[in-house]
Amino acid sequence: MKNNKFEIPDSGLLAGAHPVMIVGSGILVLAFVLFTILNPEHASTIYNAAQNFIAKDLGWYYIGLMSFMLFFAVWLIFSRYGNIRLGQDSDRPEFSYFSWFSMLFGAGIGIGILFWSIAEPIYHFQGNPLISEAQQQTGEAAQVAMRLAIFHWGLHGWALFAVIGLALAYFAYRKGLPLSIRSSLYPLFGDRIYGPIGHAADLLAVFGTVFGIATSLGLGAQQMNAGLSYLFGIEVSTATQVGLIALLSIFATASVLSGLNKGIRILSELNMQLTVVILVLFVIFGPTVYVLGAVFTNLGDYMSHAVQLGLWVDPDPESQWQGWWTIFYWGWWIAWAPFCGIFIARISKGRTIREFVAGVLLAPTLLATLWITIFGDAAMYIELFGGGGVVAAVNEDTTMALFKTLELLGNGQSVTLLMAGICTLMLITYFVTSADSATLVICTLIAMGDEHPRTRYRVFWGFAVGAVAAALLIAGGLKALQTASIAAALPFSFIVILAVVGLYKSLRAEPLQGTAVSASKQPRVCEEIEAELPKAPVTASGNL
Repeated sequence: MKNNKFEIPDSGLLAGAHPVMIVGSGILVLAFVLFTILNPEHASTIYNAAQNFIAKDLGWYYIGLMSFMLFFAVWLIFSRYGNIRLGQDSDRPEFSYFSWFSMLFGAGIGIGILFWSIAEPIYHFQGNPLISEAQQQTGEAAQVAMRLAIFHWGLHGWALFAVIGLALAYFAYRKGLPLSIRSSLYPLFGDRIYGPIGHAADLLAVFGTVFGIATSLGLGAQQMNAGLSYLFGIEVSTATQVGLIALLSIFATASVLSGLNKGIRILSELNMQLTVVILVLFVIFGPTVYVLGAVFTNLGDYMSHAVQLGLWVDPDPESQWQGWWTIFYWGWWIAWAPFCGIFIARISKGRTIREFVAGVLLAPTLLATLWITIFGDAAMYIELFGGGGVVAAVNEDTTMALFKTLELLGNGQSVTLLMAGICTLMLITYFVTSADSATLVICTLIAMGDEHPRTRYRVFWGFAVGAVAAALLIAGGLKALQTASIAAALPFSFIVILAVVGLYKSLRAEPLQGTAVSASKQPRVCEEIEAELPKAPVTASGNL
């Protein structure tokens, strides 16, 4: 298909995708995988050096950026732009609130929070800059540890996803631009987004998505293997983990082929249902009164310290804690922003800006607070009042932290096995949900914002993501590439800033009579946008 901005082939091997995007993304991914697996020690040294530089010299920048995103997101909720609808005035949301929350949470952090909900608080419990050495592993340390863990999974990260997702949804569904990172730059660069500037922005997004999801899937496979070993005695080995990745990649590819409204939505709702079940079981069979009290305590403690924590920069040049934790997390959120931003935008057409930002900001934060509290404080109770054992388990093998905590709750073998089985099933379903969501986003990017990318690309990238995870797992390069993806967040952070400027500039041009404005009467991003902007090609690969 030809238009006045770019060319998407109608036939041949590259049909339905822009040649620069599909070739460029393939070369970029292959180059970094080969570099990492051929010499993982050398690659790790380079990636760690980059991360150390960022943590030491640019930590203030990451902290300032993430805090600004939170302030900007809150301002959007209460601003005069809140009633603007992401689409035509007649558009209404495609998904119910339950389906919407389930998909954005599952794609965003589901598998990660299941991995870290016990391990991270236990690490902070053993030491952090906010407590003295004498306070380590005490009740006070436990409260600070929970505050820090919730902080890393809370408002700041979701504010970034909300702002990027809003920019993408706004330009795609209200301004008629492709659903692509490059579209958020149109108010600043105009038609140049269809050239090298736009390609660079989208390729960075593909890079962050592929390697961010590959490392998460690799770590998820390791914890899945630990769960299967605990339940059935299956050997913990790289071969087992690679086999799990291969098997689940098939399910993920089938899910993405079935479309957004079938496979991805159904799996996301199943994830949320399983999440509710396991949280209820943790409350019933765990230290019930202690955990229920901690829910309110932790929420109030976090809210009263959120701004202070978000603006705190460690003044000690010798301390590495903030670089290892907060800066690492902020880089990880930024690296995931294109993936989660595009996916959240894709499922949010028809919502108002206020509804969108408030929902993305508050609902996942509340669920994350509840999840980390119920899991983490159950582990804290064991350490403080139940004889201990979780700290030793976390220090020995992080992947076993969850299952060791279940065992130490002391509810008998049948209850322990039931809860361990549900947690392992959740690892599987969250794995598939994350993989199929990432595949859909990658294919949308290489197809220049086409929301219905060709089947061949869904199949290729569905297996490619799993292959990257497996290759890095075999070569021992998962940790190295995880660090690399955090370093790659630095250049993408500049795109984030430009996207915010472009969004604000375009919002100011909106006519704001009444509670909503007609998309047919509003000014475009620039004077000639109506005539100049090409529409993303729609293929016959099926409806999402």
